[in-house]
Parts: sequence; C-alpha cells; structure tokens
Amino acid sequence: MMESERSAPIQRDKYYGDQSAFSPDNLLREARRQKGLANVPVPPVCVLDPDGDLVRRLQGDGRCTIAPDWACYHTQLFRFVEAGIEFGVVPFAVGAPFAVLVAEELFASGCQLLISMTSAGQLVPVQAPPYFVLIERALRDEGASYHYLPPSEYSHANAELLCRMDGAFSGLRVPVYAGAVWTTDAPFRETEAAIATMKARGLLAVEMEAAALYAFAEARAKSVLCFAHVTNQMGNIEGDFEKGGADGSIDALAVIVNAAQRGWDPST
Repeated sequence: MMESERSAPIQRDKYYGDQSAFSPDNLLREARRQKGLANVPVPPVCVLDPDGDLVRRLQGDGRCTIAPDWACYHTQLFRFVEAGIEFGVVPFAVGAPFAVLVAEELFASGCQLLISMTSAGQLVPVQAPPYFVLIERALRDEGASYHYLPPSEYSHANAELLCRMDGAFSGLRVPVYAGAVWTTDAPFRETEAAIATMKARGLLAVEMEAAALYAFAEARAKSVLCFAHVTNQMGNIEGDFEKGGADGSIDALAVIVNAAQRGWDPST
C-alpha cells in the first residue's frame, strides 16, 4: 500500500503554499454586485457569537444596529459600541468550517482583531460552571484546520497576542482560566472513552471552532483570540447549560471588551 493510501484524504493534496483559486475578496465583490451593496469596512474588532446570546441581549437593550452593507450570503453582522470601541458581531456561526468562512470574509472586509466567544463543555473540572477559558491551544479533531496548516496535534494562539492578555481579566466577576481545549466537529460523538482521553491530556473544555480559527490565523497572519464559555457538563447533570445573568452575555461582554482593549492597537 502506498503511503498516500495510508493517510486520510483530508491530509493529502493541500498545497499549503499556494493561493486559493476561490477567495473571500472575489466572493464579497460578487455579492455586493448582486445585492447592490456599498463596499463598507466592518469595525476593526469583530466578534463571533455562535450561540447568539450577545446579539440577543444587545438587540433587547436597543444597543446594536444591523450592518446593511455586510455582503456575506449566510450571516448578518451587527455593530455596537462598548468602552469607546466599535465592534462588529456575527451570531450563529457554529462549527469550524462556518467560523473560518466568516473569519475569512471579516478580515477581507477590514477586521483587524477577531474574538470568538463560544459555549463549551467542561472536561477538567477547574470549578463549577460557568466560567471562561482563554484558549492557548486547541486539539485539531476537526477538518477545517487541515486545509490551512499541515497535520499536527494542536493549533496555537499567537504568542504575542497571548502575552498581551496577561492580567487582562483579573478584575472580572467570573474567572478566566488559560489552557488547552478539544475542538471537535461531532459534539454528539463525545464518548465516555474519548472524554476520558481528553481529560488525561489536561484539556479543559470541548468546543467546535478554535482549532480551525487558530490555524487560519497562523496561515494568514491574522489576529484571532478564542474563548470558551464553559457552561455545561454535556447535559449529564440536572439544570445544566446555565450561563448566568442575561444568558451569560454580561460576563462574556466584559471578557470581550478587556481582550479588545489589550489586543487591538487603534493606531494600526
């Protein structure tokens, strides 16, 4: 059997140094043409809100507006201002391929720092949920990352960006831990044996986007920071999935703002 036949197709024929024939710039150009949209940049700091909790809260408070010139075919983008920073936020981009698709489009549209705030299941029980994990590295148990970087166990956050976060969350009401997580494409295939293996690796939580987002960020030299909002024990206890006040959006927004203040340089 040839070596290529022993590896999975997702690990073959990727040509990492080559440019993609299909680019987000061209997609957005044609979307603007079809929809008659102006080429308006997104805010420099953008947020992925997979559960939509942050957008729901901001809409309920009348604090965000929809961006009418966001040309993505699949999502809506909302704008809001917090602590003097204008943010763009895209809700409901769940899973690695979708998150990376939106990330590509956001950076092609003027984003300078992307913050992902995703719900996650607890692995190593550092405390009772809810709490946050600043994701330093993510186990690549998904597919999208292998289209950006050669095979390896983990995708890593940018070291310089992580250094800027030192002490950024010390004054918050809900703690922010730092560590590694498991990124999976198949949340309903988290077997007891797999969970035990991931716990033995010291992984703090399981989520669905970080490995791909960090691989994209490294390959494209973009600034991406991922957080896991650990809210559950995968439904194994009564009353699971409680996030705190306003579905956890108040605490999540505090983390996002502190990360943006440290991670984004307005002079660039």
